Amino acid sequence: MTKLTIDGIETEVPHGRTVFQACRDVGIEIPHFCFHERLAIAGNCRMCLVEMEKAPKPIASCAMPVSDGMVIKTNTASVIKARQGVMEFLLLNHPLDCPICDQGGECDLQDQAMAYGYDRGRTQEMRRAVKDKYMGPLIKTEMTRCIHCTRCIRFIDEIAGVPELGAIGRGEGMEVTTYVEKALTSELSGNIIDLCPVGALTNAPYAFTARPWELRKTESIDVLDAVGAAIRIDTRGAEVMRIMPRLNEDVNEEWLADKSRFAYDGLKYQRLDRPYLRKNGKLTPVSWSEALSAAAEKIKNTVPNKIGVIAGDLVDVETVYGMRRLLDGLGINNRDCRQDGAALDPKNRAGYIFNTTIAGIEQADAVLIIGCDLKREAPLVMARLRKRYLQTGMPVAVIGQNASLTIKTEHLGESPAVLADIAAGKHPLAQKLKSAQKPMLILGMSALRRADGAAILAAARQLAENCNMIQADWNGFNVLHLAAGRVGALDIGFVPAQAGKDVNQILQGGMDVVYLLGADEIDTTKLGQAFVIYQGHHGDAGAERADLILPGAAYTEKDAIYVNTEGRAQLAFGAIMPPGEAREDWKIIRALSEALGKSLPWNNLVELRAHLARDYAQFAALGNVAKSNWGSFGTSGSITAAPLGSAFKNYYMTCAISRNSVTMAKCTQEFQMGITAEAA
Repeated sequence: MTKLTIDGIETEVPHGRTVFQACRDVGIEIPHFCFHERLAIAGNCRMCLVEMEKAPKPIASCAMPVSDGMVIKTNTASVIKARQGVMEFLLLNHPLDCPICDQGGECDLQDQAMAYGYDRGRTQEMRRAVKDKYMGPLIKTEMTRCIHCTRCIRFIDEIAGVPELGAIGRGEGMEVTTYVEKALTSELSGNIIDLCPVGALTNAPYAFTARPWELRKTESIDVLDAVGAAIRIDTRGAEVMRIMPRLNEDVNEEWLADKSRFAYDGLKYQRLDRPYLRKNGKLTPVSWSEALSAAAEKIKNTVPNKIGVIAGDLVDVETVYGMRRLLDGLGINNRDCRQDGAALDPKNRAGYIFNTTIAGIEQADAVLIIGCDLKREAPLVMARLRKRYLQTGMPVAVIGQNASLTIKTEHLGESPAVLADIAAGKHPLAQKLKSAQKPMLILGMSALRRADGAAILAAARQLAENCNMIQADWNGFNVLHLAAGRVGALDIGFVPAQAGKDVNQILQGGMDVVYLLGADEIDTTKLGQAFVIYQGHHGDAGAERADLILPGAAYTEKDAIYVNTEGRAQLAFGAIMPPGEAREDWKIIRALSEALGKSLPWNNLVELRAHLARDYAQFAALGNVAKSNWGSFGTSGSITAAPLGSAFKNYYMTCAISRNSVTMAKCTQEFQMGITAEAA
């Protein structure tokens, strides 16, 4: 520990801390623009000047490490004068457009100018003007406002790992640019909007639509991937205006992926706002009572083994639990939540979750990635892995497509057959993994969706056991999910019951009734002549094929529990009401059970969650990851040499919400050439 004195207060801080951090630790606020806890120190803005005893002039506190006996003063007349001088220089060329700036009300420059700014300008020179730069459809630029803090440059280079942003010129002629006027290709690019302390980089889809003080803020959880990032939903009236990240050190730190941040406009289009029943070949609006009666009559008049139920990727835990209880009461065993056919074994929880946890990646010292493009499938997990790689330079090997992962990797080929050689110790990588203290593997959905997915799962388990990944205090076996609702549904056991059919068997035909619970990622042409009941919130593939539509609520419109890829159960909160006559999904299941004469034993969400916690203990304490016992899973068998593919071709359109987003359509158009080239 290092002892120093700050404003007459003697304190101790860990070695390696800066004066800025030491001041913050004792509760003294230091104004700053360029400093950020998660970025390298730049020392550009000079706003954090403080006085140090025996120093000839004020020092930049963000760049000065603490030392024993140091005496710091943060509020002297010379310090205040120095900060006022810095502020005057920052405002020298800053445009006077606060009334029309989207950063207004949330601007660090505005806040600091209130404390250190003059009430008049003294310069006679012309203000500098800078041409706006094109950074893609997500980021709006007003580069005349830029104060050269370089936060955006450091983030893109250090965190995102896509060094496409930099500075050209010197002094007053310096400009932040993408060099060749191109869109930023990082899936984390939207975070530079939050990092920008002025209005130089703003949210393009949100531009000129609302002011911060007009918005109602609701803390919730993102469901557009399986990471479960903490988010804040900002709404005005009945409309979601923007989505921003919240701090959660265990999951997303303070970052958010672009799809999760910008796809919210898809909530406005193609919404299902009333029940529909197909009459004479045409979907016709009907009342809720008629819709529920039609569903109940069809289910009652069909033998249970001719009824199949498929749960989709965005379905919450309460809805899946209610549906399972209803199906058990009706004796319906044909059900599945793995609508992509992934060979996930529900018998052992450790076999289908990210056991290391996302934060646990920062303890790993060797990594094997199998059939997974982390940069697209889970940008926040990739950022965490890159963070650890930059700290240690640990070996990272990849089996599958040789995608750019923003770190140096060893490509072992595209065939999963090499897994057996590694597990048997015949491959050079095996020794690297065995000699590591905490090795881990990440198994992606593209490997599990194959016909030999169960064999790959078993081979990955064997590899983990043989290569030192399973220890008393460490489990390095990780499955990376893509769907927010998948782990929760597996926890509930929404898989075929005794002699029941899975999703592939349901789609092979022979069903008289198929209930699609938000399932849109299936081939609906395989449903044949079955009577299809679709419960969901968008007019997507499932609704197009449906004979009966029951309109549900999207994730921003209901209080619900979601379980992320780690197995962490988290609570999401509704920010607005569902449109029209749409209802929360658990309420629809409850009403349907009553119409079927099999009423479920709850009348509100509190009672439902009480039953849920009683039947599944992991839902009694939300926010934590319960350790799962290791066991056997997967099915041993032959693995073909066919190359591992990609989980999806287009990162920006993976669900009903993102497919209906205008912003995601622009991103698809912007980056389609690159996606097509990779696919080819």
